[in-house]
Amino acid sequence: MISKKFRLTEREVKKVLTRWKPFFAYGLVLNRIPNKDSCNRFWIVIGWKSVNTNVTRTFFRRRFYDYISSTRLFWETEGKTADFVFVVKKVTQLDRKSDEALKSFEKDLNFLIKKVK
Repeated sequence: MISKKFRLTEREVKKVLTRWKPFFAYGLVLNRIPNKDSCNRFWIVIGWKSVNTNVTRTFFRRRFYDYISSTRLFWETEGKTADFVFVVKKVTQLDRKSDEALKSFEKDLNFLIKKVK
């Protein structure tokens, strides 16, 4: 997990989702809006139609935050910081026991991050 300083609140998530043009991948959507803080902040939305249990939802959320921290995206990039909200599409089925689901999840994350940079 990443510290609370790098995560968004519910009100901030709604603001990002309503005010900015999204970037699309096969299984994920990325919404981004510039902020005036000293760091990038992140959030992931995983709907109940994409997962079977809360255990799976928590597993993928932790996997997401581990991926973000390992790629060091939460550090400031060129003086420009932003709020990022990743949304899992309804058609995407996430299963923590499936290697294919894990690979496609990370592949979509890589694609969106490279597209934004």
